[in-house]
Amino acid sequence: MSAAVSAAGAVGAAAQVVLVAAGAPVLVGLMRQVRARLEGRAGAGFLQPWRDLRKLVRKEAITPDGTGPIFRTAPLVLAGTALVIAAVIPVATTASPLDGAADLFAVAALLALGTVALALAGLDTGTAFGGMGASREMTVMALVEPTILVSIFALSVPVGSTNLGAIVTSTLHEPQRVASPASVLAAVALAVVAIAETGRIPVDNPSTHLELTMIHEAMVLEYAGPDLALVEWASAMRLTILLGLVANLFAPWGIAGASPAMLPVALIAFAAKVAVLGGALAAGEVFMAKLRMFRVPELLAGSFVLALLAVAASYFLVAP
Repeated sequence: MSAAVSAAGAVGAAAQVVLVAAGAPVLVGLMRQVRARLEGRAGAGFLQPWRDLRKLVRKEAITPDGTGPIFRTAPLVLAGTALVIAAVIPVATTASPLDGAADLFAVAALLALGTVALALAGLDTGTAFGGMGASREMTVMALVEPTILVSIFALSVPVGSTNLGAIVTSTLHEPQRVASPASVLAAVALAVVAIAETGRIPVDNPSTHLELTMIHEAMVLEYAGPDLALVEWASAMRLTILLGLVANLFAPWGIAGASPAMLPVALIAFAAKVAVLGGALAAGEVFMAKLRMFRVPELLAGSFVLALLAVAASYFLVAP
């Protein structure tokens, strides 16, 4: 790799992190605004999540009695893993110097690490809500993580590599793969687990505090001030990353290669694709109700079956 290409990739990776970090709260604000408009309300505006984060940062950090280092470090782990994923996955460029780390299994492990850290923090509080939320989160994760692995693995079979950059590049060169049965099945499975992983309706309701329905909110009830701001910011970044991953795996057009001149276009294209997906998700939530907790495993098990079918279809297509 030449020095010019390496430098362009480094700039692209840095731009990806900045875009995800700065744009994630705006995406959440956009989704809230879409829901508000469809429900006949004016809404608080796209930038309201940034105002909320600013307000939380100015408050005093409070640590419950009896909690240990796990509770205090969990927000840092959650935010840190999200930033690392934003740097390595093909958000705007496939020429990142960290492209070697953009392996399917590594990215899935980083997602799981953040989830486990937050669940352990919920248990560390010793409260009934924290334990309930952690238990539910682990149930969801046990079904979500295998589905993420299997659905993206279905896309990697024709490529012969589990590197996300290689999968995106291959789709750019052979766009007809997007319409294949394997890609369609994998897209549906990945969309379902992305909703579950980010705690959206119908799996979880991010705007509720009812004890019978909480999953994510139950684990973060004891956080306040800057710690809560970090958790909310990291959750928004994970939502942006997963929606962006779905967009670029199945519609990678606009992503830049080694050309620095294409980087601004790629960043705008990524923002537009994620905004469309986020708006569609928010609009769908208006017309859906949250599932009962015992029905969530059924939904996620169904998505896992779709992922397995996608793998079978991929092997059938590449078979001689």
